[in-house]
Amino acid sequence: MTAIANDHVVKFHYTLTNSEGEVLDKSEGQPLAYLHGAGNIIPGLENALTGKTTGEKLVVNVPAAQGYGEYNPDLVQEVPRQMFQGVDNIEAGMQFQAQTDDGVQIVTVKGVEGDSVIVDANFPLAGQDLTFDVEIVEVRQATEEELTHGHVHGEGGHHH
Repeated sequence: MTAIANDHVVKFHYTLTNSEGEVLDKSEGQPLAYLHGAGNIIPGLENALTGKTTGEKLVVNVPAAQGYGEYNPDLVQEVPRQMFQGVDNIEAGMQFQAQTDDGVQIVTVKGVEGDSVIVDANFPLAGQDLTFDVEIVEVRQATEEELTHGHVHGEGGHHH
């Protein structure tokens, strides 16, 4: 049986919960596929899956630093409402794409105060310890094309 290592395609089902046990995400029907060693999934989960094989089930606790990173308060900013041209009703929880020096970034509206909008550029799961309940359903050697592109092709991957 093939063990998970770099340059392997892995397909797995998962349920993701936070430290309060709330379900944040889960694979629905089709397993998630990724290329091991290519940085396609968070480091804490990828490291825990190394060496595992098809059929294995495990629970992986991922601290924030090995997940989506620590929460950075410097990524919360107050911006002028006029930056949201064409949006009449701006409410907390809305997400927008913002062009930054580092490229396109997703920001979440935290609040609106008069002509100012408070936005947060932290990833929504930043600063959270996460738990993945995982079942590995397939492990195979990646194709040359997948290795060249850095991601999985076909079912559960890209380029359908």
